[in-house]
Amino acid sequence: MLGHSHATSGALAFVTAATIVPPAVLEFVQGPVEISALELVLGAFITAGAALLPDIDHPNSTIAQSLGPVSNTLAKGVSAVSGGHRKGTHGLLFVLLAGWATWAGVHHLGRYFTLGVVFVMLAFGVRALHLTPKGDSLRAYGLCVLLAGAGTVLMDRWLPDSPYWLPFAIGLGALIHIVGDCLTDRGCPLLWPLKPKLTLPIISRTGNKVETWVLTPLMGLVTVGLLYVYAVPN
Repeated sequence: MLGHSHATSGALAFVTAATIVPPAVLEFVQGPVEISALELVLGAFITAGAALLPDIDHPNSTIAQSLGPVSNTLAKGVSAVSGGHRKGTHGLLFVLLAGWATWAGVHHLGRYFTLGVVFVMLAFGVRALHLTPKGDSLRAYGLCVLLAGAGTVLMDRWLPDSPYWLPFAIGLGALIHIVGDCLTDRGCPLLWPLKPKLTLPIISRTGNKVETWVLTPLMGLVTVGLLYVYAVPN
């Protein structure tokens, strides 16, 4: 799937989980389930960025260009460690590690860690939604940094000191990315480091007309609809 498809599916997954999934299920996986309308919107943005996270294993991916040399160097390192694209970061173990690392950081490193995670996820989302020029030039990633920084400053005003839902959002975003990639003909090694891949080729080719003109717009409309119903005061 393309970057904007992953981002849209991530936002939809968070809003759906926070508004439709039975409260008892959410309470089991993430604690108290009372989430404000504002947090619902913030969580949707953050999960949209987190839904790009598994592609940090590809030096030429959308998110590898989001923070210029920093993200590109990180992508090269992750690619080397994970075995290349659609390997280590595209398995369930990565989802667990992403969620656990976020939880540990929020609880033990505090506010600056939380804002750092928010900044990176917003940068990923900005890049995936094509809000900056293409390529790896300073003009491209510089604008990405500025937009993500501005968004982080705004979120800092409204984000709780320790958002209990943040680890859930990061893990959910990573999981939704992997599910999306499993719908393509290349699949994903869900039980990595075991090699067998799960493939349900509903999307025959990444970026095809079904994905671009049907799935992504539909997910966007449903997300906006849920946010309107649950986040906009009646």
